[in-house]
Amino acid sequence: MPAASTGASVITGAASPSRPSLPAADSRMAPGGPGYRRMSLALFLAGVATFALLYSTQALLPLISGEFGVPASDASWTVSAATGALALFVLPMSALSERFGRRTVMTASLAVAVTVGLLVPFAPSLGALIALRAVQGAALAGLPASATAYLAEEVRPRALITAIGLFVAGNSVGGMSGRVITGWVAQEWGWRVAVAVIGVVAVGCAVAFRLLLPAPRHFRTGSLRPRVLARTVRTHLANPLLRRLYAIGALFMTVFGGVYTVIGYRLTEAPFGLPQGIVGSVFLVYLVGTVSASTAGKLVARLGRRGALYLAGGTTTAGLLLSLSDALALVLLGLVLITAGFFAGHAVASSAVSHTAKEGRAQASALYQSAYYIGSSAGSTLGAVAFHAGGWSGTVGLGLLVVLGVVTVTVLGSRAAARSVRVPAAA
Repeated sequence: MPAASTGASVITGAASPSRPSLPAADSRMAPGGPGYRRMSLALFLAGVATFALLYSTQALLPLISGEFGVPASDASWTVSAATGALALFVLPMSALSERFGRRTVMTASLAVAVTVGLLVPFAPSLGALIALRAVQGAALAGLPASATAYLAEEVRPRALITAIGLFVAGNSVGGMSGRVITGWVAQEWGWRVAVAVIGVVAVGCAVAFRLLLPAPRHFRTGSLRPRVLARTVRTHLANPLLRRLYAIGALFMTVFGGVYTVIGYRLTEAPFGLPQGIVGSVFLVYLVGTVSASTAGKLVARLGRRGALYLAGGTTTAGLLLSLSDALALVLLGLVLITAGFFAGHAVASSAVSHTAKEGRAQASALYQSAYYIGSSAGSTLGAVAFHAGGWSGTVGLGLLVVLGVVTVTVLGSRAAARSVRVPAAA
């Protein structure tokens, strides 16, 4: 299959038939090299805008429930609609990025998303709010897969996991700042003003992103033909390693989405009874995710990919168990561990997808992002249902079951890797 039709990066050159060609210098970006800092900051800001907009209503769910007179399971759809729409549209958006370019699609996606973000505060009903959030999620679908494909094409392989870690770190900062800002603003002026402020912040991030991001140098225009896209998707889904990575991303995000969708309800109720501003500040623990995501490369270098995933799963499990306590300090420590485990696992899995896919990287990343946000949507809904049925213990029980799924998939990967080593040795 031609590389141009799959989105894989290629650098062509003519070699003399009479003498061996010298290896060409790698012109892709690397830490300390030209454009790397601008690229890192641009995608960091894109990550900030994406997560700030995508989860702008999550910390405000108790207030939304109060205004519209609905339970947590209904209000949670303002989160699930956005993440679900993103999951549905990420693959078509990745195909558009193959044809029109990563930077173009990311810029257009941010422009539409921030425009909708400025309309969200004026939603007259819960149904209208959910509809606007779905449109916003669909627009944001152009960011995740295009960003990771851009990095895979423009950054040297040894620096790839660090670069993707910085993008994921931007996600964590956006998720944290969005929730903290909305918490304090909503306490004084209500949830509508809070989401309006997030919209304005996202506009600033979008403008800075477009001004900073270097023009792609290694992108090759791909095909929009459905047959080519379907063949590429089938190839990725036939890869057992990619399937396991997609499952791990979805499962990690199910835990994370469930916990953070209902944590606001738990902290505003007895025995804590915290005000909305303090509840929003709890999301400062996202800074832990910034650190764990940006250091994922070192973690993999020391423990290997599967070792890093085991550690991430164990850390998340410890956090879930600690959060069962009625002592606020232990609950906060539990959230710290859950956040650290999630972002480390996500950075490891997403970078492994980009490393594994040699062709059609945008589609490979899109499938991961689709699974990831399906997990987010499922976690938001199932976490709220579990909380309604069994309180915080119900949400934790759901999380533990899902983490067991992460460990099981990773064990299967370890066994498959061992078999692949034994077979050539026996031969």
